[in-house]
Amino acid sequence: MAYPDGAQARSLNLPAGATVRDALAASGLAGHACGIFGKRVTLDRKLAEGDRVEIYRPLALDPKEARRRRVLHRKKRR
Repeated sequence: MAYPDGAQARSLNLPAGATVRDALAASGLAGHACGIFGKRVTLDRKLAEGDRVEIYRPLALDPKEARRRRVLHRKKRR
């Protein structure tokens, strides 16, 4: 799971046919959205050998709003 100051990783051995939901339960971590190698997936997605399940935390600010704020801040500094 990614945090603002770093990330946490765990290796799990799960039975064949395990899902993302099973991986979350086994890890003891919870998340709002999950992905495998950078692509969002549902909790019912079956895992394959070597899959890296990523747990995404919610955004603190909408990316468009963050960009607007940066632009305004730069204009004020001029």
